[in-house]
Amino acid sequence: QVQLVESGGGLVQPGGSLRLSCAASGSTFSIYAWDWYRQASGKQREFIARITSVGSTNYADSVKGRFTISRDNAKNTVYLQMNNLKPEDTAIYYCNARTTISTYWGQGTQVTVSS
Repeated sequence: QVQLVESGGGLVQPGGSLRLSCAASGSTFSIYAWDWYRQASGKQREFIARITSVGSTNYADSVKGRFTISRDNAKNTVYLQMNNLKPEDTAIYYCNARTTISTYWGQGTQVTVSS
């Protein structure tokens, strides 16, 4: 089992930055990939970014060049640095950890981009 807790969301003005964190506990040794997803009101959950156990990353086109995913293995924590935020980035952001057995989700953290 893996437990995930996201933090770092909040209200930010357009053009601003936030850093989200996702702290994992439990069987973290079994995680082979970490993802960030988001879900805006009335829309489907969408993939944002991934980092694998070997450090490979990929991003959705909508955030490429603005968001950066990284991880701190010692802290079992994954980060999402979000720069140049836009109103359309407003959503609940979820962390996801994948093992060969299952996929685990955090509870989500709200990000609101508004002036």
